[in-house]
Amino acid sequence: MDAGFWHRKWETNDIGFHCAEANPHLVGYFSELSLEKGCRVFLPLCGKTLDIAWLLAGGYRVAGAELSRIAIEQLFAGLGIEPEISQVGELSRYSAEGIDIFVGDIFRLSGAALGPVDAVYDRAALVALPGEMRERYAAHLAEITARASQLLICYEYDQEMAAGPPFSVCNEEVDRCYRDAYDLTRLAVTEVPGGMKGKCAARENVWLLRGRVNG
Repeated sequence: MDAGFWHRKWETNDIGFHCAEANPHLVGYFSELSLEKGCRVFLPLCGKTLDIAWLLAGGYRVAGAELSRIAIEQLFAGLGIEPEISQVGELSRYSAEGIDIFVGDIFRLSGAALGPVDAVYDRAALVALPGEMRERYAAHLAEITARASQLLICYEYDQEMAAGPPFSVCNEEVDRCYRDAYDLTRLAVTEVPGGMKGKCAARENVWLLRGRVNG
């Protein structure tokens, strides 16, 4: 799977992964991050998620990273905001009051460019990546966010029964990817209505990751 896969998804509007409302796990468990109004939340591989509007409406600042320029143009159009666009290294930054979205390869995003964040909300990033990229992604995310606490949502299902993305990420893999940098707490397990793409049973695991200063 390469960048072209996701660009084609957005170019053809094949975005069944896009939700028409704020994610219920975000609404239900965001308070576990214990953030004050005005804190800055980073959403990796954010697309045009309505979770961003929910966070902004709640008084939080948002940073995001997304490969597709089309997605971010649609995001700002949906928010009714005209962004300022600038170049930050190899990425483009779309900015307005309270929001900064970096367009390009997330692995090219540095902590210096991103700036300080208070928490990470990962609903669609880890599960969008194939297995060989997930540990690298987790390490990169910990580095650029200085191990900020995370609310992480993962799918778990029989990968042989349905092709990803979203990919199945089992609890053991979450532990393997994050245990060196975070203390992990599973907050909830819910069944996915209709299963994964109607092909097999699936569940969502909601995780709280608390960064450890010294690993």
